[in-house]
Amino acid sequence: MTRRDLLLAPSALALQSRPAYEVGAYYFPNYHPDPRNDRTHGRGWTEWELLKRAQPRFPGHIQPRTPLWGYEDESNPAVFQKKIDTAAGHGLTHFIFDWYWYDDGPFLNAALDRGYLGAPNNSRLKFALMWANHDWTEIMPARLGLRAPVLYPGAVSFDAFDRMTDRIVTRYFAHKSYWKPGGKPYFSIYELYRFIDSMGGLDNARKVLDHLRAVAGGIHLNAVLWGVRPINNTFQSLDANQVLQALAVDSVTSYVWLHHAPLKDFPASSYATLTRDSVAFWSKAAREFKVPFHPNVTMGWDSTPRTCQSDFFENRGYPFTPVVTGNTPQAFRSALEQARAFLDSRPGHRILNINAWNEWTEGSYLEPDTLNGLSYLQAVRDVFPPPRP
Repeated sequence: MTRRDLLLAPSALALQSRPAYEVGAYYFPNYHPDPRNDRTHGRGWTEWELLKRAQPRFPGHIQPRTPLWGYEDESNPAVFQKKIDTAAGHGLTHFIFDWYWYDDGPFLNAALDRGYLGAPNNSRLKFALMWANHDWTEIMPARLGLRAPVLYPGAVSFDAFDRMTDRIVTRYFAHKSYWKPGGKPYFSIYELYRFIDSMGGLDNARKVLDHLRAVAGGIHLNAVLWGVRPINNTFQSLDANQVLQALAVDSVTSYVWLHHAPLKDFPASSYATLTRDSVAFWSKAAREFKVPFHPNVTMGWDSTPRTCQSDFFENRGYPFTPVVTGNTPQAFRSALEQARAFLDSRPGHRILNINAWNEWTEGSYLEPDTLNGLSYLQAVRDVFPPPRP
């Protein structure tokens, strides 16, 4: 057995110690300086700048939201050490990083590479990758009525995917803290249709995924349902389950409730209604898909910080979308309780993904702010208590 095999193989002890629930939060890493952002917005720019300048867009709208910990640099290991301790202490078992890799290499990688991996306590909280292979458009901020230009296309070449494979296997999958449900490293793809299209069809997509599996010694391949749909004639004749089977996908999940439960009222939509519609979707998805479905609980939604604050606020498509109101810590806790009941009713791994740890400019974050403090994290801890040390 090679050194890599030893690193990737699950131990019997690790499998026995798997928690009753595996509760993760998506982590969006645009709160540290990055060379690409430097070129577009100026040296040292981060998405904190949008949050600082957010304004109320209608009566009763609460903006700006202010982080209780201040506008910290997430690529600092000391900063990430606090995030890990807080997350693990409130019932989270892992972060799923929104991970960007384009044809010319990585983007926004320092939060993981320097922050999390440099933190001395990263053994307390597992991590995994969701390849965020969508087009990166210039919406920092977006202008009303103008089509946002694409800065970095989400489609990648075979060579880029091969370089990506080497990076994720050697740097991430081999790390002792990588999340491995069922003993295999979890790797999620945000836009499956874009990946298939960029590979030139299902057959080629399966070949490169099989290469990834071979190099890694096996993976748990997850598909975000947002991206399980055709965009051209590549696989329009197949239904979603046929696509998932063709690529040997192990599970499906959701990134954010809005992908499956549209907001119906503008400028404000009810969290109670959004919760009701989303919980109904869980049962539908569990029936329809032939692979396990892992539910998502979304803390809130408010993408107005990503809009140009001097433009009128009209319902004109993302990020000019309705704001979710009524997402109190108590309402969030109720949603978590419904998620726990759903998990208890299903066989297999009880996995829940929360949106999100820090989607500040989309209004969905567990990190403490000056309005509610740690209340949302306390809700997670109350419903999914961390194991006693």
